[in-house]
Amino acid sequence: MSTERQGLLVVEDDPGLTRQLRWSLEKYEPVFAETREQALNMVRQHSPAVVLQDLGLPPDANGIEEGMTCLQNILALAPDTKIIVATGNGDQTSAVRAIGLGAWDFYQKPLDVDVLDIIIDRALQIWTLEQEHKALQRSMSSPLSGLIASSQNMLKIVRLVEKVAPTNATTLILGETGTGKEVIARALHELSGRSKGRFVAINCASIPETLLESELFGFEKGAFTGAIKQTPGKIETADKGTLFLDEIGDMPLELQAKLLRFLQERVVERLGGRTEIPVDVRILCATHRDLREQISTGAFREDLYYRISEIVIDMPPVRERNGDAVPIAQALLRRANQQHGRAIRGFTPDAMIAIQAYPWPGNVREIENRINRAVIMAEGRMIDCEDLGLAEDLHDAPPTLREARENAERDALERALNVAAGNLTRAAELLGVSRPTLYDLLKRHRISTD
Repeated sequence: MSTERQGLLVVEDDPGLTRQLRWSLEKYEPVFAETREQALNMVRQHSPAVVLQDLGLPPDANGIEEGMTCLQNILALAPDTKIIVATGNGDQTSAVRAIGLGAWDFYQKPLDVDVLDIIIDRALQIWTLEQEHKALQRSMSSPLSGLIASSQNMLKIVRLVEKVAPTNATTLILGETGTGKEVIARALHELSGRSKGRFVAINCASIPETLLESELFGFEKGAFTGAIKQTPGKIETADKGTLFLDEIGDMPLELQAKLLRFLQERVVERLGGRTEIPVDVRILCATHRDLREQISTGAFREDLYYRISEIVIDMPPVRERNGDAVPIAQALLRRANQQHGRAIRGFTPDAMIAIQAYPWPGNVREIENRINRAVIMAEGRMIDCEDLGLAEDLHDAPPTLREARENAERDALERALNVAAGNLTRAAELLGVSRPTLYDLLKRHRISTD
């Protein structure tokens, strides 16, 4: 989702304040309007993400209160726009009324540039997150609707799954624990010609080594103590369908040899039996382990690796899926509401920023666990950082691109001044700007040259 449309519209009829805002908000490249009619035209032309609007616009010729009317008109024209209203000092009533009509936030005059910067940056971040989520919702017509994918690397995986699914290629799905490897396996099954057959999953790490062979290949009556009847294995059960071998990196070496034989010949022999049973099944495998490293240590057969990795799908962790964390959280919130009989409306702005910034070492599984706990424990209608257990992580959020640019610009100014020993003409030459531009930059960053 491109957010290049981000912009700022300032609706202000005071020429002096307009000049001040034009200078102090220069980094947002704002456009300006003095009247409601001009503001609506600007919204149509520029589609701004954020509008900074003075509620004290003078009434029109018919005496209609322009401030509130302008607010309502902008929201009717562009409902996603984040409107920040400006009120006079102590005018709480107008601010509350504006919030009730749909304004996103407010600030009080006289102007405090630092506070206003924070409010505008927060509004832009929330607008961006919401647009990414809407883009995701629009893509939900895909057969992979169960997979949250708005980041570029995940969209590549979606396209790969769509190409691989109709084939019978044995596929290896790699990725950290909790990244959704089974979701991909089920999607490969559902999008294949085997979708009417069974999807049979077995976790090779959760079954004791002594039982795993009988689980996979089945057994005849009397094959061992307790084998009181003939029992087909998972491979046989998945005939005409798909067998998903999760955590195949934990499969014992002896059993790896038997699995390799099945993949080569496509027949199984139950434990205690002598009959070869042909099975038509597609094999999908997954692991969080580094199989190449296991091959080098002798823990995994190289010939089996090449047999199961005709196609490899490498699932990225959530921290590398830029923009996916919030949509994933929102989808899991809807599920948790249904599961626990709650009616939580959503996440607070701070919580959405924290969700996006947090690295999620436990991936999707960790998001799900935190949201389930938050839905159960939350006392309000919105989940905040404290409900998610992310309050203390909020200050660790990475800087926005705008903040990074500002920091880099300030560092460059300070370094140039140091190299030029305070000589402004020399500093301007080092930076490649004119002296008046240097003065403006120094004022913006509040760098003193005294």
